[in-house]
Amino acid sequence: MTHDPNCLFCKIVAGQIPSRKVFEDDDILVFHDINPWAPVHLLLIPKQHIATHADVTPEHAALLGKMMAMVPVLARDAGATNGFRTIINTGRDGGQEVYHLHMHLIGGARPWKQG
Repeated sequence: MTHDPNCLFCKIVAGQIPSRKVFEDDDILVFHDINPWAPVHLLLIPKQHIATHADVTPEHAALLGKMMAMVPVLARDAGATNGFRTIINTGRDGGQEVYHLHMHLIGGARPWKQG
């Protein structure tokens, strides 16, 4: 498993920076976004350092499939019962701020009206 010692999310995975964890297993960590856009705003990250979605290869298919399959359960458990949105920002032009692949799970009272 790869790790970038300068990556914010790798430091969260390593326990060097605290987070409000929702779920964790050997492959994935899910935690609350520190600047939520909505009543439900979770981040799903692979523990393996993958810088961007553009860096995903076929070997990552099971990992990303696992993340996608978790979303409906996480959304329901967090209270996003009337729908949710998933977002993966990729690269500078895609609005990515932390260069560790991550998926936003956003739900609640129509949060996407913000942008």
